[in-house]
Amino acid sequence: MTVDVPARPEAQGRLEAALRAARAAGRKLLVPYVTGGLGDDWVDVLRACADAGADAVEVGIPFSDPVMDGPTIQAASQRALEAGTTPRSVLAGIAESAVDVPVAVMTYYNLVERAGTRRMAEELARSGVAGAILPDLPLEEAGAWAADADAAGVETVLLAAPTTPPARLERLCGRSRGFLYAIGLLGVTGERDALAASALEMARRCKAVTDLPVLVGVGVSDADQARAVCAVADGVIVGSALVRRLLGGEGPAGAARFVGELRAALDAAGTA
Repeated sequence: MTVDVPARPEAQGRLEAALRAARAAGRKLLVPYVTGGLGDDWVDVLRACADAGADAVEVGIPFSDPVMDGPTIQAASQRALEAGTTPRSVLAGIAESAVDVPVAVMTYYNLVERAGTRRMAEELARSGVAGAILPDLPLEEAGAWAADADAAGVETVLLAAPTTPPARLERLCGRSRGFLYAIGLLGVTGERDALAASALEMARRCKAVTDLPVLVGVGVSDADQARAVCAVADGVIVGSALVRRLLGGEGPAGAARFVGELRAALDAAGTA
């Protein structure tokens, strides 16, 4: 059953307020992605990302059919699932982490539907999760989830793609909370040798129609690419490049090193 999507609440949530405050202070925003349950030290990785300068952290709740994700994050999700990771164990890890930056989870709607929208939203809130990204849930079908997420205080981050037409982009901007996730290129997540021209174009299009923080993800792979896209966007989401390092055993120290490199590049760009 389709439920009308409720209007965006007037009050800012914790994720959006933090990102807006950082942007107002002249900071370019950095949100690394960590696969929940990837290794026994993944909670320490989450803490390391926060300590190294992340403005928020996106934590993936592994799912067996991650349709938005490319080979690297698919492999990470599979490894986590084989180790016994569940949505509940990921949320327990987030609660345990007690990081001082907002955490947004990213997962797929199958898990939400199985749990029930109200139960899932309330469990996210109890675990200290500020936002949720559900890439396979269209805006037109998000009514039940959005209502329960709003009631629980969980911000629903919506995604806009290079193929999104102008009228729909305005609707997405009008309902997204936390930030607007601007997809940098057509395709799945993964590292690229060069920044796609569509990443800059998406940032321009989104910035023209919303005052929400606009963060570009998918295809942002290193410090140079992050700096380039932030010439237009408010910030970046970096996932596969970090997860590849974690799959290779670099652990919290490697995560801190990489996030620190990204942070330094964005800070340098902001003062140039």
